[in-house]
Amino acid sequence: MSIIGGKIARYFGLRFLSAVLLVFAGITVLVALLDYIELMRRTADLPNVSAVLVAKTSLYRVPQVTERVLPFCVLIGAMSCYLNFSRRLELVVARAAGMSAWQFVSPALIVAFLFGVFATTVYNPISATLQERSKRFEAELFGQDASALRGGGGPFWVSQRNGDGQAIINAKSSRDQGVTLSGVTVFTFDSAGHFKQRIESRSAVLEPGVWRLLDARLYELRALPADLAEFTLKTNLTPEQVRESFATPETVPFWELPLYIKIAEHAGLVAAGYRLQFQKLLARPFFLVAMVLLAASVSLRFFRFGGVQKMVLSGVASGFLLYILQKVTEDLSKAELMHPVAAAWLPVVAGGLTGFIALLYQEDG
Repeated sequence: MSIIGGKIARYFGLRFLSAVLLVFAGITVLVALLDYIELMRRTADLPNVSAVLVAKTSLYRVPQVTERVLPFCVLIGAMSCYLNFSRRLELVVARAAGMSAWQFVSPALIVAFLFGVFATTVYNPISATLQERSKRFEAELFGQDASALRGGGGPFWVSQRNGDGQAIINAKSSRDQGVTLSGVTVFTFDSAGHFKQRIESRSAVLEPGVWRLLDARLYELRALPADLAEFTLKTNLTPEQVRESFATPETVPFWELPLYIKIAEHAGLVAAGYRLQFQKLLARPFFLVAMVLLAASVSLRFFRFGGVQKMVLSGVASGFLLYILQKVTEDLSKAELMHPVAAAWLPVVAGGLTGFIALLYQEDG
């Protein structure tokens, strides 16, 4: 009996994995196609645009988008898998062989957990690296025009102070983890706090001891604006110190997040965004397990009992509500109204307990 149970468990696990991978592949193709069409539309009026560069830019952005919808891929894949089992009466056969619902749900839980571990430790570093490269390709396509870049995550702000006074820097978008900025506006003040000048620049590059501002325009009191091809602004900031303000946590690979958190703390900066991203990635395997429990709680009913449409809608609705809860907790954490650990793990606990209790009630009364 244990041999038969083991074979059935492997069969259920492989069927679940194939369903999830099929859904994930379908969404990846759909996202890639839509993103490529949108990027082609935005570059239609630009001269000498390479179709290969457009395709690479679009392709490199797809992994991060699909990474965000990964929990829904698991939810939809699990629902379709168990509904297929029910339609083909395989669940009836499994129950007749003496297996409980927990026994044929357990393989999917294990596969979902391992899939989440893979997504966190392998897929996330790849998607973060490709996302950073896609920003460079976008800069080549649009000539580093910040208003044309999509998804820059801006605007960004940072303040620096040295012997000459204070400077407040604003950027519409960033690349290379904050080292390269686009759409830059700088407000400088003297040591007494009096306004000195405003500098607007197409882009800025952080170099040792200075910000190098390209295509800059200077506005000073009682003086006409002056256009400069290049302007240098002294700074005591290092690349590590500007990362918290200008680098988006989504572009930092999982394995580098602890170092970024430590650097931000040593620099006296708020590392809430990095901590939240790190906790979200740690919680991802358990979040996928929670999605499987939610899917199982609405998908194990026999087809002959009817109500399949209601089951599917209730599963999709529960996943959508869980997504809303996740976004609310993320916003609260970014506003420093909730600890990053609580913000990352609360949706996991809520979704897991909901699915577990619903499944327990259905199967064991």
